[in-house]
Amino acid sequence: MATNNYSKITPEILRLAEICQSNAIDPKLYTKYDVKRGLRDINGKGVLTGLTKISEVNATKEVDGKTVPAPGELYYRGINVKDMIKGQPEDMHCGFEETTYLLLFGKLPNEQELRDFRVLLAESRSKMPKNFFRDVIMQKPSSDLMNNIQRGVLNLYAYDTQAADISIPNVLRQSLELISIFPSLAVHSYNAMRYYLDRDSLVVHRPRPDLSIAENFLYMLRADNKFTPLEAKILDVSLML
Repeated sequence: MATNNYSKITPEILRLAEICQSNAIDPKLYTKYDVKRGLRDINGKGVLTGLTKISEVNATKEVDGKTVPAPGELYYRGINVKDMIKGQPEDMHCGFEETTYLLLFGKLPNEQELRDFRVLLAESRSKMPKNFFRDVIMQKPSSDLMNNIQRGVLNLYAYDTQAADISIPNVLRQSLELISIFPSLAVHSYNAMRYYLDRDSLVVHRPRPDLSIAENFLYMLRADNKFTPLEAKILDVSLML
């Protein structure tokens, strides 16, 4: 993920890792809900394959004792994502960061926690290895951007001196770095494709620490760095989903 200078588990990551560990699932619940291995039971019906406190999708409802399709409802940690989107201030575009905090730590951040978390993500955003854009992204551009991003992640493994450490603090550190670097991987892969395959001009912008992830995505994507508040809002909501 990073060089020796960057692969450090900071006190802040250790503190947040304690929150991660507090979301353990009681092993007795596997028996209570009859969770099995595999995808089908002996009657060929789908079976539960795991327990999670992270998300839930409700696509049906009971009407006169029958289960019928219904408009889908998506919940993160028991909170309806529609309520989260409605609760976002019009002039802020950091709903993705708030959602990320909720999914990682099991609760919505207060204002100070969100500010601190955004600072932590901004610091992680700067940890793209030196010359990674030149040596990895520009070497094999592809029209399949998802494949490019996947290859970028696999190459980041080689730069991570703690890649095999599966302790919660280290996995959290890796997760935060990946979350922060993904926009750069996506935008740089897109621009490399345009330059090599579409014969267009090459534009490369560094992310700004003061912008949200959605804002940075648009800032790096545009040659003139410009985007409207509505564009940032729409992208932020899309990332939340």
